[in-house]
Amino acid sequence: MILSAAEIARRLDQEHVAGKLVIRPYNRESQQPASYDLRAADVTCLPCGTCTLLPTLEWVELPMDLAGTIRCRSSFGRRGVLLGAGFVDPGFRGQLTLCLTNMGKENIMIIENDRVAQMILYEVRNPGECYSGRYQDSLGVVGAK
Repeated sequence: MILSAAEIARRLDQEHVAGKLVIRPYNRESQQPASYDLRAADVTCLPCGTCTLLPTLEWVELPMDLAGTIRCRSSFGRRGVLLGAGFVDPGFRGQLTLCLTNMGKENIMIIENDRVAQMILYEVRNPGECYSGRYQDSLGVVGAK
């Protein structure tokens, strides 16, 4: 089940609940009907034909019963930008590193706070293990390990 904007807001507003959803800083303008737009933490240029790593402004914490997929926003996709590495496991904490490849004909500037990707949150039935990999508590760009 995909979480709606109302369910995302409810999960964010839970106080003192184990397994609370965290998106910090939260921006109401980034909330979509069934997704949340992630913003760029830095100013960067996406050169043609190159993969560029870009951290999200948001720090994300997913409880054990939620997972997320990350997709490129259509406004960037229409300019030739592709997004790789787009799954967030239950229990992940940290800034997300976006892998953006510009397949367009022109370099593309991304400004800090630009909404570049959207995170779609899904309910995980009968959750088991929590993410504990090497990208836990990521800050800034994290390259391949």
